[in-house]
Amino acid sequence: MSISIHMALPDSVTTCLSQPVHYAICKLGFEKKDTYDINNILSGNEEVCWQAVTEHVCYLESDQSVDYIKSIRSFGPVCESVNSYFKSLTKEQFVIQYVSCFHWTNCTEVFLDMFDVLQSTQATEVALGLMKLTSCLERALGDVYLLKGNDCPFLLRDLLASEQLADVFGQAVMNVLRVFIGSPHGLNLRNVLWHGFVSPQEIPTKYCAMLLFLTAGLGQLLQTYLLQTKGVLVHRSYLIFSSLEEFDAFPDLNNEILSIAEELVKLSHFVLKIMVPFWIAALTAFKQSRYADSVILLLPQLEAGLRLLFTTTNKCPNRLLTAESSALYTTFDEMLAKHLDNEEVNHLPVVLEEPAMDFLWDFLNHQEGPRIRDRLSHGEINLETFPREIANQIFGFAITILCRFSDKDIFSLKEHMVIKPLMNCASCYQSRFHPISRLKKQVLECMKSICLWPELETVPEEQVQNIKGLEGNAEANTLILMISEIISQLQHYMPQNCCSSDDPINGVLTERLLVELCDTRICTLYSPRPVLEVVVVLRKISTQCHQVSQQVIAGAGLRYAQWLNKTLRSRQRHNYRRMLNSIKFLSPVLRLILLLITLELIGIHSVCKKNPFDYQQYLKFLKSVLQYTENLVTYTSPDKNKWDETVELTKKTLIKIRKISDRKLMLMHLAT
Repeated sequence: MSISIHMALPDSVTTCLSQPVHYAICKLGFEKKDTYDINNILSGNEEVCWQAVTEHVCYLESDQSVDYIKSIRSFGPVCESVNSYFKSLTKEQFVIQYVSCFHWTNCTEVFLDMFDVLQSTQATEVALGLMKLTSCLERALGDVYLLKGNDCPFLLRDLLASEQLADVFGQAVMNVLRVFIGSPHGLNLRNVLWHGFVSPQEIPTKYCAMLLFLTAGLGQLLQTYLLQTKGVLVHRSYLIFSSLEEFDAFPDLNNEILSIAEELVKLSHFVLKIMVPFWIAALTAFKQSRYADSVILLLPQLEAGLRLLFTTTNKCPNRLLTAESSALYTTFDEMLAKHLDNEEVNHLPVVLEEPAMDFLWDFLNHQEGPRIRDRLSHGEINLETFPREIANQIFGFAITILCRFSDKDIFSLKEHMVIKPLMNCASCYQSRFHPISRLKKQVLECMKSICLWPELETVPEEQVQNIKGLEGNAEANTLILMISEIISQLQHYMPQNCCSSDDPINGVLTERLLVELCDTRICTLYSPRPVLEVVVVLRKISTQCHQVSQQVIAGAGLRYAQWLNKTLRSRQRHNYRRMLNSIKFLSPVLRLILLLITLELIGIHSVCKKNPFDYQQYLKFLKSVLQYTENLVTYTSPDKNKWDETVELTKKTLIKIRKISDRKLMLMHLAT
């Protein structure tokens, strides 16, 4: 689907940096023309002379805070000197002299590779190198912070301003770093790069060299500190992506698709002309199987393109540029929000449409999603093992956005046989990581577990029935009858093809029914607070049901083996038989609860759209069901085995469910 919007011509934008920020990054550090002697800050044994380095930080007379303008100007010649020094070394010399200084980062190879970046003539390589450097440096500094503190700050600026790092490295050293990264008043290289504000030509290589030099110097200081304190630096584990199949939304991208994407980059209104080299470099990295590099290059450009669209649709063209230190940047967080900072409605979601918004929220924002940009930019992901599967999804999505925001005269490209499947996938994308989507997944996983119960090996039925003093079948049958009655009341709200009057329990409470109900599309974008509060309780109920199922499976297997081996004592045999009797009604009860969860999930959104409701009363009912499932977990646990108690407990809960269903207080009734 092509979107017709009058966007600013990508060719007309020459920079996304505001005048003061552009001046600070591109000009300020070049005003002093002195030649600086590298030996002033580098000793004969290749150690950084921090005292000389920190002398270049200037302070305001008024409050002795850092004067960032004067400091950037003062560091200009120093950075030139450091850049020239590194370029004078061979790779072998660089490695021999500095490899040990980078071990503390746990990313030694990333920093050693920076030597090649400094020699490169490709401006995109310098930008990529700086993004990787700042990411790894932030992670390493967080590890150092944990030598003295507990909860590492999430934001780099807070980390650099912490007392913990000042205690290790010294406040003057931390002020040096803040001139280059972490402060909106300084060069702020990390943020302007990761948020897609700078074009390739706007990042001076000498700042990359200087940060490499400072990282080595920090390593030297840390070595001394650890020797003095006899401390050990522990590196936090990297995030490992599990269940990669959950990310599978777009088909695998081949070279033909990537070649078409390169053409789209040059034609799409989504891409600013000054940013085209970044897009081409990202696609090239993907082709070369450098998946972390490709995504690091692409994400800031997705943000830059969305910012162009955001500022156009919300008629605030000035926000295309970097904000000053006193204001907020326009970043993903604001662009994906329902309202602007002035409380007006954000029009970007209407233009992007729900499937695209769901994808962006899934991959960038949802707490249970991969949160790719956050985790990459904060150094939480091992760059060497970044999965192709995730990169493929982000590039697949990006290609569809390039298509949608392009002229009609490239219809042939958009209708190309290899592009059309991507567009189809994009148009039907549904959230996978919203709490509602996770609840659906939980319900189906729990149902799969319960469906294993009929396959459990148990003693023959006749042996159970012949046990003296074991009267329980009547109670179980009563409960099953109650469940059947409730199912009959609920059938009006279920697909007709899933109903069976002959066997309400086994004919209705099936995995097939839950799969069909969970396939119902539910709008998850900007879910109201009442909905999310209800979903929290429903998820807890589902979790407890799954725990009960797992305990029943484990307990039944253990007891059956002990029965065969005749190692059960008399009381254990009696308890085992009670368990087998309880399983008869626990399976339909748990399946009924899963059905209720799913129906309520569908109903609650309809209710919230139509009218406000007293969800506190509804929450009270749900919490009573939660209490029941929590008690079930306790009673069915191996150390309790209170199977008799489950009967009375279940009866009381079924009465509540039947009563609230009779009175039509459940949300699915309100929805209709």
